[in-house]
Amino acid sequence: MPTPRQALARWGEDLAEKYLAQKGYTLLAKNARTPYGEIDLVVQQGAITVFVEVKTRTSTTYGLPEEAVTTAKQAHLLASAEAYLQNHPTLEGDWRIDVIAIRRPPRAAPEIVHFENAVSG
Repeated sequence: MPTPRQALARWGEDLAEKYLAQKGYTLLAKNARTPYGEIDLVVQQGAITVFVEVKTRTSTTYGLPEEAVTTAKQAHLLASAEAYLQNHPTLEGDWRIDVIAIRRPPRAAPEIVHFENAVSG
């Protein structure tokens, strides 16, 4: 049984996946594990491979969701993306790392903010 935090994270990832599908992205992998950490979503936008970090919050008590992508987390995301690409040589070409921040206030519709190319190396 997942903890409430895990359930919220899974809900956010599912919502982000649907959001990206509506925008025309194609899902390649979900919760892809690498030696450097997990990649929430790997999607394709045309010929570009996009690695997506999803952050979900129910309040801003501890800051905005996107603020949780620290410098250390960015380094892990870059290393994870590079490792994923090494293990999937057919995904040659351009790639980027996006962040999707989801705010889920009580009794209100969720808010999704998509930061394209949020992490660069």
